[in-house]
Amino acid sequence: MANLQVQKKTSSQPPFLQFNNLACETAGGKVIFATDEWFAPARNLLKRDPPEFIASAFTEYGKLMDGWETRRKRIPGHDWCIIQLGVPGIIHGFDVDTSFFTGNYAPYASIQAVCLDQMPSFTLEGDRTGMAASPSQFEAVAQLNSDSWEELVPMTKLKPGYSESCHNYLNVTYPHRVTHIRLNMYPDGGIARLKVYGIGKKDWSTVSSQDLVDLVALVNGGVCVGYSDAHYGHPRNMIGLGRADNMGDGWETARRLDRPKVLKVDEKGILQVPGFEWAILRLGHPGIISKIEVDTNHFKGNFPDSCRIEACSLTPDEENNLIRYQWRSDKPPKWRILLPPQKLKAHHRHLFSGESVVQCGPVTHVRLIIAPDGGVSRLRLWGRRVSNNMTRLQQISKLLRQRSITGQIVSAWWRKIRQESCAIRTLRLCKAL
Repeated sequence: MANLQVQKKTSSQPPFLQFNNLACETAGGKVIFATDEWFAPARNLLKRDPPEFIASAFTEYGKLMDGWETRRKRIPGHDWCIIQLGVPGIIHGFDVDTSFFTGNYAPYASIQAVCLDQMPSFTLEGDRTGMAASPSQFEAVAQLNSDSWEELVPMTKLKPGYSESCHNYLNVTYPHRVTHIRLNMYPDGGIARLKVYGIGKKDWSTVSSQDLVDLVALVNGGVCVGYSDAHYGHPRNMIGLGRADNMGDGWETARRLDRPKVLKVDEKGILQVPGFEWAILRLGHPGIISKIEVDTNHFKGNFPDSCRIEACSLTPDEENNLIRYQWRSDKPPKWRILLPPQKLKAHHRHLFSGESVVQCGPVTHVRLIIAPDGGVSRLRLWGRRVSNNMTRLQQISKLLRQRSITGQIVSAWWRKIRQESCAIRTLRLCKAL
């Protein structure tokens, strides 16, 4: 029987863990080069599922390990691999997970990164257990000059793979788009998983304002920035690629304990319950949403009874302040109804468009509310992007109203904005009022 490490959620966990894993195999991440894969192939690093350990499992090369493990090095150098991110983006942190590698974990590691305009033509195929890079593979990878890539994490001492020490969390401050990373282990050993937490960065200049785009998708820069409960699955799963593989590939909460002992419904058949769960997501780009999909695929006995969606427009400063107070600030966002309460079904794709979706203008954030609890596998929000200036002008109007500026002065401000065509400067001036 396989053993699993149980990770306990603690307040000491870094904030970047709520972001997306840009390197996960389900997001399209892949290992394109590894110096050595004798005991276990490097592709295991990118598995979505937690590492497993089977004490009695061996291969002809040695102990079967669920991770990347190289042979004990007897030649100069150290081992390393190159990973192509499934979703290029801005990296905020890493989890170098050494689960079950207790006497054979890599003692040290460092991480480098680069943004390549063209994807390398080479990759690794099949099961490479018992193999090492060939001379031709070393020759091909040398063209990337990966040893000179930007260093995101300097050589860092790792901890052994016991349950209380296996997660090596590494914060990163690097505000540039990344397509590939190089993971160096010193000198050799094993690492179970590498998670690359960040936010996808799409080139929106290539997207027409008339194109209908899933504004909240992982690949388009959508990200979860808050939630009430994620007992069985994180809300970030809802914006992943394709349809969910299983229940674990969605957002699922615990059962609420404030449910009435005897349930009742209203005239629309929606359960009347006092509580609900919520998840807040930032769109990859401000936009006007016109079509919505709420997919409860795989959730057959644990789907929510109903859902609704609210939307708002926030500045980065406003978002940061709300995150700091876990969205319980004394100045909450002014949420607007985007999708009124809807009865949901089990294991079903719910599509809403036309009059079902309330037109509430350009928005930057949405809040999915489910009642009383349960699971949603995917959330799609199709809409058309709007210019950042349009969003800023909307924020200016809000600031002016908050400060009770008269209509005559507002008109003068708008004329000034049009003349200067500089919404950012105007927004700063408004805040200074």
